[in-house]
Amino acid sequence: MITTTDYHTAGEPFRIVTSGVPEIPGATVLDRRAAAQSSDEIDAVRRLLVQEPRGHADMYGCFLVPPNDGGAEFGVLFWHKDGYSTACGHGTIALGAWAVRTGRVAVAPDGVTDVVMDVPSGRVTAAVTCAGGIVRRVAFRNVDAYVIGRDVELDTSFGTIRVDVSYGGAIYASVPASAVGLAVRPEHYAALTAAGREIKWALNATEWASHSDSRLGGVYATMFYDDLGDTATGPHQRNVTVFADGEVDRSPCGSGTSARMALLAADGRLSDGAVLRHDSIIGTTFAGRVVSVSDAGVGTEIEGTAYPTGECVFSLDPDDELGEGFTLR
Repeated sequence: MITTTDYHTAGEPFRIVTSGVPEIPGATVLDRRAAAQSSDEIDAVRRLLVQEPRGHADMYGCFLVPPNDGGAEFGVLFWHKDGYSTACGHGTIALGAWAVRTGRVAVAPDGVTDVVMDVPSGRVTAAVTCAGGIVRRVAFRNVDAYVIGRDVELDTSFGTIRVDVSYGGAIYASVPASAVGLAVRPEHYAALTAAGREIKWALNATEWASHSDSRLGGVYATMFYDDLGDTATGPHQRNVTVFADGEVDRSPCGSGTSARMALLAADGRLSDGAVLRHDSIIGTTFAGRVVSVSDAGVGTEIEGTAYPTGECVFSLDPDDELGEGFTLR
């Protein structure tokens, strides 16, 4: 029996596994990620929960593990249909709301409660604001984001295009949707998905996919964006992120928003307290702020909301011929 608490953050699902996972060994969260990747017994739980009929091709979730040390409340292994990611902003927002709502952390009923977590890319914090004991919003403080490359040329079926590459806990390729003749609209969903997969895999074969820690390397996603100009408070953009092998983020993508902010900050569009309004393909919104600047990059804070959608108990009948399930894309 496997139990979960399901959330959504700005429309993107997040399944928190609360029991039923075998012990995942390792001294750090990054070590535990490697152990989960190499263990068929552990990964069977991921496959069961993410694949149909219990999940779907765009499902997302996590395993809770011990933190790296006493400075964090817990550790997290993020997963999707193709494996384990190094970062997940929308999941961090959901986990912050979950930890406060369940009493996992000591809560300020009127004010801000910090929920500190260790994830594969580093230590992150969800600052959860409550009023009258009710969670109102969550601001996710990410690891430093930085620019990797600008105007990187890629040969694609759309011709030669230029992409910007940046890091926000994972490596993202940023591409104007217009560069492939599209816009970030639901009616372009299938075409954006196909283009995102092509660009990701083309870039993944280049030097731009590398990280100083090889365990954090590889291009995670292609982020298509429409630039909607500047408001009185800062830039306004709409995006859709195609990650893993063709999964589509329904939210504005938390870690991807950090990666976009590194590029916008380098362009001078996030100075003097400017706020990025970052919309998703379904119209939900994150607000992004630069909170620090250092040689390592920019510290970002991404604000959104997350809500519980259900409590689940999953099982696998030994006579079920579908076993751990299947994925249709």
